[in-house]
Amino acid sequence: MRPRLSLAGQFLAFQLCIVLLVVFVVAAVSLADADATFQRNEGRRLLAVAEYVAADDTVRLLLDDVGARQAQADIAERSRTFSDASFVVLIDSNATALAGADGRPVNLGASEVLRGRSWIGVTDMGGKALVAHVPVINGDGRVVGAVIVGRDYPSLGEQLAGPTSQLFTFLLIGVSLGVIGSMLLARWVKRQTLGLEPQEIAGLVEQREAMLHGIREGVIGTDDANRIILVNDEAQRLLGLPEDVVGKPLRDQPLADDIIDLLTGRVTATDEVVVANGRVLVLNRMPVRVRGRMAGWVTTLRDRTELVWLERELDLSRHATDTLRAQAHEFSNRLHTISGLVQLGEYDEVVRFITTASRAREKLTEEVTSHIADPALAALVIAKASLAAEQRITLRLAPGSALGPIDEELSADLVTIVGNLIDNALDAVQAGGWIELDITTDEEEAIIVSVRDSGAGVPPELRTEVFRRGYTTKSGVDGHSGLGLAITQVICARRGGSVAVDGSTFTARLPRAARTIA
Repeated sequence: MRPRLSLAGQFLAFQLCIVLLVVFVVAAVSLADADATFQRNEGRRLLAVAEYVAADDTVRLLLDDVGARQAQADIAERSRTFSDASFVVLIDSNATALAGADGRPVNLGASEVLRGRSWIGVTDMGGKALVAHVPVINGDGRVVGAVIVGRDYPSLGEQLAGPTSQLFTFLLIGVSLGVIGSMLLARWVKRQTLGLEPQEIAGLVEQREAMLHGIREGVIGTDDANRIILVNDEAQRLLGLPEDVVGKPLRDQPLADDIIDLLTGRVTATDEVVVANGRVLVLNRMPVRVRGRMAGWVTTLRDRTELVWLERELDLSRHATDTLRAQAHEFSNRLHTISGLVQLGEYDEVVRFITTASRAREKLTEEVTSHIADPALAALVIAKASLAAEQRITLRLAPGSALGPIDEELSADLVTIVGNLIDNALDAVQAGGWIELDITTDEEEAIIVSVRDSGAGVPPELRTEVFRRGYTTKSGVDGHSGLGLAITQVICARRGGSVAVDGSTFTARLPRAARTIA
């Protein structure tokens, strides 16, 4: 495997390429400028020399004299030496060299000098040369020939040695500065990247993305301005956030106010329980510090919905257990009473006691079953009535209560909700108090469950709090508040219903058709 260049080596190579490219462009521009300057300045000088020679009367006379070749050659050589030109050529009207080119035909190219027009340009005179053509006109105004004064074109090295003589010095200085700058820049970048090379940084980013989106917990990162800087797939699913949420403020997201307060830090978030999209979530918000500087916040979200449903199933079992325990306790008391009466020989009183107890049980059962057609819910109400009686609390049905047959799923939801609301009322009511259960159906065929009691009720400032954080009026042995009301809210939300409290009255509304929540 070919070894990779370090960050400093990459910067150096990159800077050298830039310097060489700049030098190449400068050299090309300099050569073009030198060429233009050479043609402009040298062309003027060559034209002046050619005009001077063409204006000489001796030249005019000699061009008409065929036997004056030597004299013509002397004039051409003298003019070349005087002007420091590369060559001076005299031609006749047929473009034949009379002096300076050994009598050979001369290629005039685009020149129209034999038509009486001077011309400056580049031609091939045994090599690339810059030439000036000037016509020679006799006294009659006739063109009898021309004077060609030329200078060989400088080589590439000669052109660079002229106006760009310092080019290589600049190149050396540029390369040196580029090397030093690249090394300093590489050191600075490595300090900023904690000494990691680019491929290592890319690897860490890929690993972070894989881990961030692979964990089952939701993760949201925010900066000091409460803008979302990272969010994983689970957090988007749990909170219902859009795909392009990164970089946008939390306040602009479709979240409930209580969740935004937790995510922005207005409310301390340490194992805080909230309900979002029909799910029970536990939030923890922790600060992130980089090199001792506050960089933002990270909030984790754990989905406790499955645990809540498990607790719901346990509640159903607990309700059944409470029913059996209350009935067993009630039957035990009655058996003790009957045993005592038998031992006393009060047989008539035994018959009367058994008849009275049977009538009371039958009356309660008949009253409940006549208003509630669902067996599971009716059994729950009867059990809770017995449990309330043990605490010397009266549990009664409202006169207008009525519930017809319902499906099993709705029955299970109602058992959980009614059980939680009655348990909450039992915790809030003292001995001698009362609890009233009212179950009706509204115009939209939704079931309305209302539980009110003789307790002090929920203060107005806690009307939302009791559902958001699983508030209960009775703490457990470990001081941890239950989730009964939170479970109630989740069930209502899952079915598209609602639950609210007004003083000592809790009212839940459950549509008969459950709403699916992803």
